[in-house]
Amino acid sequence: MAVQSDAAISAMRKVVQTHSGPVTGIRFSWKLSALLEQADLQDSARSDSPVRIVLTFDGDRSRLSAKDAMLSELARSLTGEEMPYATLMYVWSNELPVGTVVHSRRTDRIRKMVIESGPAGLNRWLDYERDIEADFMRAFGELPSRLTGVAIMTDTDNTGGSARAWYGPVALRRSP
Repeated sequence: MAVQSDAAISAMRKVVQTHSGPVTGIRFSWKLSALLEQADLQDSARSDSPVRIVLTFDGDRSRLSAKDAMLSELARSLTGEEMPYATLMYVWSNELPVGTVVHSRRTDRIRKMVIESGPAGLNRWLDYERDIEADFMRAFGELPSRLTGVAIMTDTDNTGGSARAWYGPVALRRSP
């Protein structure tokens, strides 16, 4: 699937039903033509990423901070849906090392994990297989609860840039 984003966010989300066992892994691919020169995942004013795989999770909402509980309530009043308990994003960074986990400055319940960095992989398909449980544990320090959604997202709104990206199929792996 080809995606174009011009000073905006292009995203597609799928709600996940996990009745047949917990989701423990994910396989996906992407291709990117160019980096966003002004992007910096650690600066909330420039925190764009030209490709993202977004995973959302349910969890014990009583553990949310007062700030995150208020944000969740605001999200529900604006969209009719609660903010996920936790969101883990796989991202491509301009220069942060692969493996870096970036905490959102807006909420403690969003973490971005750098799985590609720099220009070396541009203009070719890159395939990934990730252990969701291990990545979530590394990002949040706890095991994930039920996976509730998967999204692809090309994000250029903060930098005002343009990105052209391609996403291959996304496949979830369930534990036996």
